[in-house]
Amino acid sequence: MSGDLVLRVDGLRLRRGVRDVLNGVSFDVPRGALVALMGPSGSGKTTVLRAVAGLEPFDAGTIAVEDVTLARGATPPAQALRQLRRKVGFVFQFHHLFEHLTALKNIWLAPVHAHGVPQAAAEARGRELLRALGVEHRAQALPRELSGGEAQRVAIARALAVDPPLLLMDEPTASLDPERRAELGELLRKLTSENRTILVATHDTDFARDWATHVLRVSEGTVST
Repeated sequence: MSGDLVLRVDGLRLRRGVRDVLNGVSFDVPRGALVALMGPSGSGKTTVLRAVAGLEPFDAGTIAVEDVTLARGATPPAQALRQLRRKVGFVFQFHHLFEHLTALKNIWLAPVHAHGVPQAAAEARGRELLRALGVEHRAQALPRELSGGEAQRVAIARALAVDPPLLLMDEPTASLDPERRAELGELLRKLTSENRTILVATHDTDFARDWATHVLRVSEGTVST
């Protein structure tokens, strides 16, 4: 894959029962882009993200994130998944922070226990990310003590903890008012200016128009520009 590309999805097919959820999805994502994957509810946007993150098995096609390639099958091999976790960060729609852990520990937990990063280094990285995202003062707060915008920034920090080149976000503006939506747009633009690549599943046409560098449309299991 060209060094100018971070993600290539080729011929992706996924079937659930008698329904084709994805029917030959193919697209490329260039490095440093903010790509909006748009479509109505149930069109397959989130399924594409989950497949790219190794969370959703698929029936045909390939997914390549830099030098890591996933092929069809029930579960990617363990080594491929470990490599993929360093390439892809995922911010879920409802954040899914661990409720019993502080914001900071939510960030350093996976690098330490899944990737073998020394705890001191992982904590330092976590504080650096919280500071860069404007929520360092909430490092010791529990998720229930965070506002929606703060929780989202902590979730982004957690997704960036191992410095992946690709960040996936599922409906990030769903619960944000216009002011917070603009703040998120500015934040994501800052991340792409640092050569980060972001793929966002959204039905928010205003957000896509104002902030995305590329727009892909999902309809009836296929993707078009």
